[in-house]
Amino acid sequence: MASSGAAVGSGAPVTLKELRPPSPLFADGASLRVLGKLQEYSVETTIAMIVDGDASLKIDTQHLRDLSFRVGSMYQFIGEIQIQPDNECSCFSGGVAGSSG
Repeated sequence: MASSGAAVGSGAPVTLKELRPPSPLFADGASLRVLGKLQEYSVETTIAMIVDGDASLKIDTQHLRDLSFRVGSMYQFIGEIQIQPDNECSCFSGGVAGSSG
């Protein structure tokens, strides 16, 4: 688990570029809000990939119901960050807001 020098509020908005080490926002279990363009989505795995410039984040959408994702649209996800042993970051989403892109 990464240590955080700065407190991050529950559901705090962050950019995808901020979710990289050594950022204090790169913390396992942090509750964050991220915005990005949907690059891909798999119905089978319920995994969405959002991007912002050269930064990307995998989103586990298994707890979201009755949604139709459109690749190329902008989405805001709220959820908890999970840091993998290889420092790959993913988010377990509990909420989403979308807009056409």
